[in-house]
Amino acid sequence: MQGRVLVIAGSDSGGGAGIQADIKTITMLGGYAATAITALTAQNTLGVQGVMPVPPEFIRSQITSVLTDIGADVIKTGMLHDADTIDVVMDTLDALNWQGRLVVDPVMVATSGDPLLKNSALDKLKTLIKYADVVTPNIPEAEMLTGHEISGTEEMEVATQGLLELGAKNIILKGGHLDGDIVADLLLSNDHKVWIKNTKLDTKDTHGTGCTLASAMAALLAKGEAVDKCFKGACSFVRSAIEAAPNLGNGHGPLGHMHTKID
Repeated sequence: MQGRVLVIAGSDSGGGAGIQADIKTITMLGGYAATAITALTAQNTLGVQGVMPVPPEFIRSQITSVLTDIGADVIKTGMLHDADTIDVVMDTLDALNWQGRLVVDPVMVATSGDPLLKNSALDKLKTLIKYADVVTPNIPEAEMLTGHEISGTEEMEVATQGLLELGAKNIILKGGHLDGDIVADLLLSNDHKVWIKNTKLDTKDTHGTGCTLASAMAALLAKGEAVDKCFKGACSFVRSAIEAAPNLGNGHGPLGHMHTKID
């Protein structure tokens, strides 16, 4: 059976990002979502009011329970919060000799600007990236990972090349944080260089776009589709979900996952 995705990430009590967005996205794309929750957040469209990490050994138990029974074609990581969490994820996958594909969303900062990864965990995150099939940073995350300032598409290419040098097979750099009327997203690997450019939507409802894109990539990869086709499908899904946003909350609202499908 293909289509099984294990998401290792944090929970968003507001339902717009994190595990909740991951499950919605994978389900809408025809996959089966299992989860290992790394942290609980008190969160809404206005920001993150609190974070409660899950103990590393219980994260290990969740991952082991899923992989020794249901299994996974793809694992997608999101909020990993600290170095101990990243260590236990890597150790558990190694101990279980897991051989599937890995999508790493290097979650560092929420849409609201609240930090979701401790600074001390940055080097550990780079180690995890080395084993990834796909890494999906946004502009601020790519700047933190590479040390390159990104102000346009040329700098996006330079930073993406720097991320490839960390060891990942494919990098998707999301350009939504750049100024201008166009959103440019880049897929770069040794085999692909694909730009997807769209007119920027005038909306505040963008909470969970990063989680959604990475989970869409994971769901489509789990079906056995090629990376470049997954990239196009994932970008299409995110844009449609933004357009279908239900206009909830007083801040950065959630996407309309439930009203979105791609062919």
